[in-house]
Amino acid sequence: MITVNNNWVFIMQKDVYDPSIPDGQNSTIKNPISYDGTGEIGKRYIIPARQGRAVRLKKNQSILIYNTKGNQVCDFFALIDGAGSEFLSMEHTRTSLGRVYVRTGDTLVTNRRRPLIKIVEDTSPGIHDILIACCDHERYQQLGASSYHDNCADNFRMSLLAINVQIKHIPSPFNIWMNIPVTGNTGEYSWEAPVSSAGDFIKLSAHEDCIVVMSACPQDMTPVNGIGVLPAELEFELEN
Repeated sequence: MITVNNNWVFIMQKDVYDPSIPDGQNSTIKNPISYDGTGEIGKRYIIPARQGRAVRLKKNQSILIYNTKGNQVCDFFALIDGAGSEFLSMEHTRTSLGRVYVRTGDTLVTNRRRPLIKIVEDTSPGIHDILIACCDHERYQQLGASSYHDNCADNFRMSLLAINVQIKHIPSPFNIWMNIPVTGNTGEYSWEAPVSSAGDFIKLSAHEDCIVVMSACPQDMTPVNGIGVLPAELEFELEN
């Protein structure tokens, strides 16, 4: 924005990044669990491999997420319902916890440092990640993809667009079952296969009304979903 003859003039910039626009599409955008993301208590929903789904979670309700095949990472996001500028924040959660690994009983907080999601139960060995950003189009280009590749950033966008929710930011997710061990002395980390097993689940409860987005991570160019296996589906259900 500049001034000309004491008048403000707005100049459009080319290639301005808009976080709400996906770089590509898959069936996520066509198949919400309902028109507004409201789910049925006790119904088991499927998140197909490489796709995402959004669901509204009421205060004090819980969601159970199932690792159906055992090898699949779930990128988990949450926005305060009706106030999308407040969201589950891993950088604020790391500050709140004072560590880079989560445990059962931990509470994950928002970018306003308010409690939002509590880890109530976890049948897996408890190896999850709160360091790594979600995969996106640029990440796969860096890894050598020659064309569009499904990614968690677009699954987040499309899951919310499918229920008519606009976004202004793509937060870093709670990477459920993602195995990123950190070396104590150097701070280096590596990308390893999950240590979860088929049928493992994690139970999370909400401190506030929120919209949860889950992506069955499409990563197949690093071993985060297992070595020599394809990305798989996830399942979830709501519980009062």
